[in-house]
Amino acid sequence: MFVGRGRELAALDREFAAVRRGRRLDRGVAMLIRGRRRVGKSRLAAEFVARAQVPYVHFQAARGASLAQELASFYEAIADSNLPMADLARGMSGQSLTTALQQLATLLPDDTASVVILDEIPWLLESTPGGGGELQRAWDLHLSRKPVLLLLLGSDLGMMERLTGPEEPFHGRATEMVLHSLSPSDVAEMTGTRGADAFDAHLVTGGQPLVAQEWEPGMTLDDFLTDSFSHSTSALMVHGSRILDSEFGEGSAARQVLRAIGGQGERTFTSIQRGILGPTAVSGTLTRTLALLADKRVTVADEPLSTRSASKDRRYRIADPALKFWLAFVEPSLLDVDSGRPDVALARVRGGYSSWRGRVIEPVVRDAVFRLGREEWPEVRAVGGWWPRSNNPEIDLVGADTRPANQIAFVGTVKWRTDKPLSERDRHQLARDSAAVPGVDPRTDLVGVCPAGAAPESAFTKVWTADDLLGAWR
Repeated sequence: MFVGRGRELAALDREFAAVRRGRRLDRGVAMLIRGRRRVGKSRLAAEFVARAQVPYVHFQAARGASLAQELASFYEAIADSNLPMADLARGMSGQSLTTALQQLATLLPDDTASVVILDEIPWLLESTPGGGGELQRAWDLHLSRKPVLLLLLGSDLGMMERLTGPEEPFHGRATEMVLHSLSPSDVAEMTGTRGADAFDAHLVTGGQPLVAQEWEPGMTLDDFLTDSFSHSTSALMVHGSRILDSEFGEGSAARQVLRAIGGQGERTFTSIQRGILGPTAVSGTLTRTLALLADKRVTVADEPLSTRSASKDRRYRIADPALKFWLAFVEPSLLDVDSGRPDVALARVRGGYSSWRGRVIEPVVRDAVFRLGREEWPEVRAVGGWWPRSNNPEIDLVGADTRPANQIAFVGTVKWRTDKPLSERDRHQLARDSAAVPGVDPRTDLVGVCPAGAAPESAFTKVWTADDLLGAWR
């Protein structure tokens, strides 16, 4: 079942329609699709060509393969494709990426539009000296002259962004698309959940299609975890390992830092440093590792949002939705599941899930509030949180015009509970605590988020339930 991605499929349709019309100076169109590993880039491309029913070739690069191996696999992918002259590729060979792409161009039809998918393009270019220049040369001289949609897929977000940077040969030659994890609304549709249960499904599956598809409609969170922990080959159990193993070796500095942030819940530079051992704990090494993880969009550093800059109060968190629950609960349970003790894994989740959810739901809520508040607060361009060095008080939601803010439009509280609506006492507490936020004054709007809603007398300016938040992605 293919769920969601309607916006992305529509974008691909628009680019392919331009190829079919043939009214551009270049007949071909190139498009870069970047997204974290296992987020569904290959599946999206496969769904698109299946719906389009056109000639296409899909080549999957391999990490660490030599150029000779990659070129041999490339010609084999062409020969196995449904291009009209695909069989001719069986007699072809080349010593460079430029030659291989040039020969591919000769096999693409002139009278009908086709699609070429180069999957994990960063790995292909890594094996090719001057790979970016070779790609640019082959595109400019050969591929762009054919009615083809060239899809360049990649999981290394930093490298994909640099591929089209101002100093790179391929600059200005491709439309770009970022493929995120499935939204909470998509996961709700896929799992048959709604309200707060849909957000549980989103947090636990990480919005990963291969994990979410194992959540059968009618399952509760406990049902899904019981089923997933019952065998070590379930998608929930294996997906995190596959993501990390493809990027960061076991025992690497990056893995240690990720375990400190995602597994131990450490959030400040100093606490992360205390939570790891060995050379990684050295300040300079930790700084470089955090920069690497940020470049790959695995982690992010949040700063308090107010009219005052506070970079020294930065907090780190896991940004990749696929790794949040996995690092916190699944990785510590791998040995338990392998040894036939899924009950221990379940007990670990049942004992810590509520407090963990209260922390990791906040970035998801901020994203939703940013989307939903556009009409009432059109000036808001950033929604974050605020905290002092002492972490007391903490404000869950701050809506501002920029970062740091010139003006704060609203502050808010998030109480993720299904049995108790927000009360007048919650609003008074928010008003007292937010007085400490630089830029907040008595005229600043007070808002709230609670799956159970709010009591009428609470008098918040605006309150969103879990179902309201799901509407942000529809």
